[in-house]
Amino acid sequence: MAATANDDYALTRVPPGARRSWAGLAVQRFGQLSALIQFLVGATLGFGMDFWTAFWALTLGSVILEIVAIAIGVIGMREGLSTTLVARWTGFGQAGGAVLGLLVGLSVTIAFGIQSGVSAEGLVAIFGGLPSWAWSLVFGLVVTAIVVVGIRSMAWTAYLTVPIFLVLVGWSVVSALSAHPVGELLSSPPPGPALTLVQGTTIVAGSFIVGAVITPDMTRFNRSVGDVVKQTVVGITLGEYVIGLAGVLLAHASRSSDVVAIVVSSVGWVGVLIIVAATLKINDWNLYSAGLGTVAFLESITGRKPSRAVVTGVLGVVGSLAAALGVLNQFSTVLGVLGYVFPPVAGVMLAEYFVVKRWRGDLDASRGGGAPPETAPRWVPATLVVWVAAALIGAFVPVGFPSINALVAAFVLYVVAGKAGLVRGIGVARSEPTSVPAPIGGVGADA
Repeated sequence: MAATANDDYALTRVPPGARRSWAGLAVQRFGQLSALIQFLVGATLGFGMDFWTAFWALTLGSVILEIVAIAIGVIGMREGLSTTLVARWTGFGQAGGAVLGLLVGLSVTIAFGIQSGVSAEGLVAIFGGLPSWAWSLVFGLVVTAIVVVGIRSMAWTAYLTVPIFLVLVGWSVVSALSAHPVGELLSSPPPGPALTLVQGTTIVAGSFIVGAVITPDMTRFNRSVGDVVKQTVVGITLGEYVIGLAGVLLAHASRSSDVVAIVVSSVGWVGVLIIVAATLKINDWNLYSAGLGTVAFLESITGRKPSRAVVTGVLGVVGSLAAALGVLNQFSTVLGVLGYVFPPVAGVMLAEYFVVKRWRGDLDASRGGGAPPETAPRWVPATLVVWVAAALIGAFVPVGFPSINALVAAFVLYVVAGKAGLVRGIGVARSEPTSVPAPIGGVGADA
């Protein structure tokens, strides 16, 4: 019982006693969105748009992300299952869920390592003493230790780093903008090549679409649909507007899109500390989701139930070592391709869960026992066809928003396949059901 709770219910449902306050999860969601990447997104918009066009791009992009995150987050809340685990009964089957788990584990481990390297450069600038590769190891292993403990320690990390980050960002932005009248910045033309509203919205939505797709990893700890909505709206809206609009104004003030250099030059080591804090509060969730995805993958192919803490520790060490060796930047193209691969996952899951409902009854029937359904389809061939087709539509259709094109295409194609009777499982995968008690030893609730 204690082992299940301390393993953050990686392979079973989160029980009612382990659900948490929406406000605490909203702080962590805001921590994900108030990261360095949002500064860069805002600066990119500001360099190519006037302030108000950038404002509407942030608004439309945020709405798209919120709709996707809320819709798929509700599935996670109702079922209490992680993204890669619930995928088995929302169109993908055990084998398809394993593929998804492998992709999640790969992509976010790469992101974890890359951002560990970014923070290492900042730590060298602040403290020196160690070379960059050594700071990569130190930073990566510290984050790994936090994530191995689980959602409880990650919550306290967010409570500590988010307020510090906001204070430091406020100081740096005010310092950088002090010589520029706000009215002038609001009305000035873009300093760089023009971006259209569609292009800007695509940048905003694409910057966090993977995070939106794997929302069940977080919302499985929510208590109600209302909590999912509040947490998502507060976390995403504040993250996009506070940090994104600050990036827009900085780009207009400096007539540059390199806001990291601007912040560091304006407030010195405090700016570097901002970068480190920003990376810390998203990197723990990177590693956490990587661990959940990899656990589901390993359980699918071995039939054993690996420890989330052990798997997370291994991934953290591997990611930290890769960052220290400086090899992860070569995988940036892989992350770009996966930006087209993940949105169709949300489309298929939403179509199966809310419309086709081929395996919805299995989830409903098992919910009261605290464990996932005893059986799942091994393969769902129609899903694989839809997944590939929708990803190609996202990559090559030149009209609209690529990530949204891929998501909507997957939803429509899966519904059509379902109504035509083409959504069928091949083979049966069985798992030993595990009844999950309420958490013990203080794990859960409002920590």
